[in-house]
Amino acid sequence: MKNIIVGTAGHIDHGKTALVRALTGIDTDRLKEEKERGISIDLGFAHLEHEELRLGFVDVPGHERFVKNMLAGAAGIDIVLFVIAADESVMPQTREHFEICRLLGLRSGVLALNKADLVEPDLLELVKLELAEFFKGTFLDGAPVVAVSAKTGLGLAELKTALVDCARQAPARSADGPFRLPIDRSFTLHGFGTVVTGTLARGSLNAEDEVEALPGGRRLRVRGLQVHGGAVTQATAGQRTAVNLASVEASELGRGTTLVPPRLFRATSAVECRFELLSSAVPLKHGAPVHFHSGTAETEAEVRLMESLGPVAPGASVLLRFLLRSPLQLLPGDRFIVRMFSPVVTIGGGVVVENSPPLRLRRAAVAQRLRI
Repeated sequence: MKNIIVGTAGHIDHGKTALVRALTGIDTDRLKEEKERGISIDLGFAHLEHEELRLGFVDVPGHERFVKNMLAGAAGIDIVLFVIAADESVMPQTREHFEICRLLGLRSGVLALNKADLVEPDLLELVKLELAEFFKGTFLDGAPVVAVSAKTGLGLAELKTALVDCARQAPARSADGPFRLPIDRSFTLHGFGTVVTGTLARGSLNAEDEVEALPGGRRLRVRGLQVHGGAVTQATAGQRTAVNLASVEASELGRGTTLVPPRLFRATSAVECRFELLSSAVPLKHGAPVHFHSGTAETEAEVRLMESLGPVAPGASVLLRFLLRSPLQLLPGDRFIVRMFSPVVTIGGGVVVENSPPLRLRRAAVAQRLRI
């Protein structure tokens, strides 16, 4: 069975959680505060099976205060379910979530025009034209646009068909090579002990395997595995996976820890990258402090410009180095997002080129090496 992770994206209160619930029958809001306030605060998870496909849904919060939680979920998705309310159209988090999805290298998705029951047909067509203009020339240019209502059920069958078609065309993650499981939740389950969950990014993981938790390097044993609530002996790339670990407390394995094979990888405190500064951002200076997000991890970082000490111009793509305050498990090819300190907004992102750079080379030599 092919496993594809579908991530939601969109502005707060545009109906992401309601749509996932309507499609899967699963309420992804699990926290008491989420129920009381009627908004998503943390990541939520659901799944849907259709013939040869298993769609795992990662429902992300839309509020600007919880974008860091959104980033922890968006990093593991294969296709995006982009939700726009028909009565509001494009809003601030619509724009920020779209830039995040683009910078993370997503290549396909479906546009759900939710709350279509609240607007007249003429206005619905006007919003469709606005979306066509907004996404023109991007990876969502020409993506299916489905008018839908999570409340009345309008268009749900068409939305499911569009998601299935998109998932069939999306490439499956590779089960070859060493496994990597970025942890997005860690908790204690009565009778089992510590359980961590995440999307298996690559490879396969077996019950009774020995794993290493990075950063930190602690060696642990896998007592058991579950995929979408069912016990399994092996989990493979692209599956939402719960791992029961022996001899460790849940508090010792927070979000941002990555499970990997023992003695193979190490965490790093410096990475050299290809970085794109958004055209909406202010110029980025040498030495600027930023928030660095990759996988489910977040840390503070300091910018080190390599090609020139002059500020990076908005819209530019450059080679630079990030010095990380806390070490992370990163590999060449990993995508990342960068956010400012004040105001805390997304300013850019890119891809890791070197995860173990020689730090004593002169700046010009580093830039030349990275270009090669």
